Amino acid sequence: MIDLLEHAAGFLQLSGEVELSVTFVDNRRIQEINAQYRDIDRPTDVISFALEETAEDEVKIVREEDEPRVLGDIIVSIPKAREQADSYGHSFERELGFLVIHGLLHLLGYDHMTKADEEEMFGLQEAILSDYGLKRLP
Repeated sequence: MIDLLEHAAGFLQLSGEVELSVTFVDNRRIQEINAQYRDIDRPTDVISFALEETAEDEVKIVREEDEPRVLGDIIVSIPKAREQADSYGHSFERELGFLVIHGLLHLLGYDHMTKADEEEMFGLQEAILSDYGLKRLP
């Protein structure tokens, strides 16, 4: 996954030092996180916590010039990734890559709340994955 994330950083032209965390968990743990932070009491495939995203009552994080840009955290359910890979008929590696890039794009402010936003985000995901060699099977 490190190679894929480095490839995505280049593809997205992220400059300077950039940090994020990726944590792999089971369905029980991601369900706990989903319930606690999103009030959805079921397992999901990926959750992102963006540090650069601020709510109205939060103070924006200001970093010094020599400090790395810290994007946030990506949490992925390995069992969900396996289940979805089987369901979609592609490799576990492809599904895991999809989920990590999906999480990365959320950390960078992309979303899929509207049809136009969804097309932009999913198109970018597909471009990054295809360019890396994790193409969707026909």
